[in-house]
Amino acid sequence: MSQSEPAPAGPPLDPATATLTSPRVVAQLLARHQLRADKGFGQHFLIDPSVITAVVEAAGVGPRDEVWEVGPGLGVLTRALSAVARKVVSVELDARLLPLLRETLALATNVEIVAADALTVDLGRAARASRFAANLPYNVGTAVLLRVLTCGRFTRMGLLLQREVAERLVAAPATSAYGSLSLFVAHHGSARIVRRVAPGAFLPAPAVASAVVRIDVDPDAVADPTTFALVRLGFRHRRKTLLANLRLAGVDGSIARDALVRSGLDPRVRAEALDLATFRALAAQLPALDTRDGTHHGARGLY
Repeated sequence: MSQSEPAPAGPPLDPATATLTSPRVVAQLLARHQLRADKGFGQHFLIDPSVITAVVEAAGVGPRDEVWEVGPGLGVLTRALSAVARKVVSVELDARLLPLLRETLALATNVEIVAADALTVDLGRAARASRFAANLPYNVGTAVLLRVLTCGRFTRMGLLLQREVAERLVAAPATSAYGSLSLFVAHHGSARIVRRVAPGAFLPAPAVASAVVRIDVDPDAVADPTTFALVRLGFRHRRKTLLANLRLAGVDGSIARDALVRSGLDPRVRAEALDLATFRALAAQLPALDTRDGTHHGARGLY
């Protein structure tokens, strides 16, 4: 366990009422528990009140909602969610933070802290039509997003992510950020960036900018392994044509070319030019593709 520098002098600290957006208070709390942000957990503590509000609003949290959070840190977003939601379930992997969270959330009686890994926690526990709001840890943010998006329990998400990842979520065809992740999100809902966030909104400040993303989840979306097998192949080598990628995957060149032509596509087209509907139509024209890598579940190959 790493020790922080001595806390700045100040009035006695009551963690349950302390202002968690104050750098001085954050330093005191960390010193009180002999902690500092752990890079291994991708920890950057959010200290900008306006960004906290933007995440809550992006998730559309109301008084009847159950909302889940991952990586509560010191509990600053958790408190904001607690003030507007019926129930908050907050998942924290870092056991060092649990005693601190019990102090900072002592007055938030509708919060349940779950000591677990967000990559394995049972999301099936969530009430149907729940909300999800989180300052996602930088190192596992995309993987957590994919689990939440596909579990069938959440209808709306408000996420604070690295700006680069956020731009991939909302990217349109024929842009540099467009890829498998963009298509997977589009299959399960619709995403848009609602606010860009500077590094100074965090303590310690990360080396990259961030963004708040709203995702409206389509409750009727189902797994589409055939389409996403094609998506995975199409983006395997971005600089190659889709036809070349299909050939490399073992698809007969003449069959692949005929399928492209029947779909109204130039055989020289690259995957980045195709939208989701076109991928679906083309997949129906091709022989069976290998779907065993789990891409359609968001497990691998999308980020």
